[in-house]
Amino acid sequence: MAPVVTLTVNPALDLTVSVDRVVSGPKLRCTTARMDPGGGGINVARVLHRLGTPTEALYAVGGLTGERLRELIDREGFAHRPIAIAGETRQSFTAHEESTGRQYRFVLPGPRLSANEWQGLLEITVEMAERADLVVASGSLAPGMPDDFFAQVAKALEPQGARMILDSSGPGLITTLERAHVFLVKPNMHEIVELAGEKPVWPEGQADWASALIARGRADVVVVTHGAEGAIVVTRDRRTQVRPPAMQVQSAIGAGDSFIAGLCTGLMRGRPVAEAGVLGMAAAAATPADAGHRALPSGRHRAPARRD
Repeated sequence: MAPVVTLTVNPALDLTVSVDRVVSGPKLRCTTARMDPGGGGINVARVLHRLGTPTEALYAVGGLTGERLRELIDREGFAHRPIAIAGETRQSFTAHEESTGRQYRFVLPGPRLSANEWQGLLEITVEMAERADLVVASGSLAPGMPDDFFAQVAKALEPQGARMILDSSGPGLITTLERAHVFLVKPNMHEIVELAGEKPVWPEGQADWASALIARGRADVVVVTHGAEGAIVVTRDRRTQVRPPAMQVQSAIGAGDSFIAGLCTGLMRGRPVAEAGVLGMAAAAATPADAGHRALPSGRHRAPARRD
């Protein structure tokens, strides 16, 4: 099986702590920080590896933080290709407030990439895609990168026949869907507002928007994830709603990346895209327990259901 190539242009060293209450003024005594390698494509590769799907992660990395990130990825055991940059890899910080169950997430912008650095990432992505069927571009653009970077990646992959999956936000997502074609795009309930300019009604209005995007030739498949409501998988001739198991969770951090990993695993095993979406939802539902967050059962658990 060919590896799934993942691309992360702005990775992060993720630090997570717990604290009794978040208040201004006094020092807040936290638990020991948990450190994880982070960034959309890296998260996708971690879950792919745990699902037994061959993967290779490409990412930009620099500085002491970058060295620590590489060490943590080495421990995960999946193939990865770090590309050195001059800037310091960013950190992100999550504080879990135990008294309320709330989470506070602080995300830094990341290092600025030079033209030579981001163009090098583009060239190596194309090189790695020569032996891949799926290329997952996931996460935000780094400062200094052009808004159309992912669009450039999509256009460069077309001659090779590699299918690109895009999971991003902001200008990188908007510009790609204006200028290029991807195999699959996965906006969430917030990103679809950026793209549509309004909040379409769930699920029918969002499915209609997805169908219109496909009709314009911007994607073959659109998956809209909608938190506890699940997801809709839209192709040119079918709409499928996928529901998660019934459970109450404290955190859904990383669930979207796990969804992509499960979906890719299904596709690599030859499943139709709707069935692959069911596997994606199962992987997303398992994320909180896997990430060290508590998942609290609520009533009867049920397998993800589909509705055409």
